[in-house]
Amino acid sequence: MTDLDERNRTGAADPVKALLHRHNDLCVRAVDPLEIAAGLEAHGITDRTAARFRHRDVFSLAEELYARVPRDDDPPPPTPPRTENGRISTPTLLLPLLPGVLCAAAVLALHRTHGENRLFAAAVGILAVTLALRAALRRGPLSTPRHRHRPATATWTCWLIGYALLGDGLLHAAITGGPDGLPDGTDHGHWPLAAAPALALALAYAPAAWAAGLFTAHARRRLASSRGLEDFSASARPALLGAFALFLGALAALLGMVSTVLDEPLALPGALALGALLFLARLLMVHGFTHAPRVVLSVTAIAQATALATVFAARLPGLGGLSTPVDTLTMAWGPAAVPTLTCGAAALVLLIHACRTLTRASAHRPAEQPR
Repeated sequence: MTDLDERNRTGAADPVKALLHRHNDLCVRAVDPLEIAAGLEAHGITDRTAARFRHRDVFSLAEELYARVPRDDDPPPPTPPRTENGRISTPTLLLPLLPGVLCAAAVLALHRTHGENRLFAAAVGILAVTLALRAALRRGPLSTPRHRHRPATATWTCWLIGYALLGDGLLHAAITGGPDGLPDGTDHGHWPLAAAPALALALAYAPAAWAAGLFTAHARRRLASSRGLEDFSASARPALLGAFALFLGALAALLGMVSTVLDEPLALPGALALGALLFLARLLMVHGFTHAPRVVLSVTAIAQATALATVFAARLPGLGGLSTPVDTLTMAWGPAAVPTLTCGAAALVLLIHACRTLTRASAHRPAEQPR
């Protein structure tokens, strides 16, 4: 009997051994059976497929695969940073608050300065908030593994936040024949600055991180207790929607509070739509789904830029009709309709995508590759 015949005979008698041979790298690297179950699902193995390997579900099959691999020399699984009494460390818990605190200080400086000092305060404030946000994104539930490829979404995100600051004011000025000057950092200049949405979004980073952490922790617990992929998905979907609703509720409360303190109009729909879009995009990226956020963020930013461009292009001879859609939209619902519709539609697309992807067991295995 040849070696090939022997392997075929053994694989037919022991199908799990053949499966172990095909997914040996996954089984060797796994730190627990849950990671194997998630990896098998990512390779298209379902509970129905597991029945062909004489197991009732993928989780049971993963437990046998895990038990068959010797692990005497394996390192212990990684654990989150904790103090000696088992609680999460204070820096990890408080770091998400830093972007909001520095943004509040920057907005206060803008309101207390004038002329060149205001320009200097704006530059320092933007730099400080950017560095704080970068530090916060490197740790905690909204961080991504360092070895994972990071798509070029920073430019699109900066555009969307910049539009929240200046876009509505510029669009209104453009429709009425302006602007007649550059923005002066206030809400009553030629090019009004809307500081409340940006400040509320910065303050909402902490609720976003905590909501994402709750969802991730719930998913890992359900992976340990679920006895089937459908069972896991059914429990993960409400947790995802709950975390999303929790973040939106916190953002709405912060918007109301900040608008009252700064005495600015309550731009609730547009800011909520932008916050929902950024939260879902980051949550998908954290779990390895980078393609959809990159495409959706870029399309949204381009749509907003196009709306502004058509208003200015309509001033050229023979191109007056270009601004008709934007003019009609803003006359009916105001300049805030543009970010509300663009960000709202984009957030809805990502929410549907998240409900399909983040409720799969394979989305919660450690060190996922970009999808």
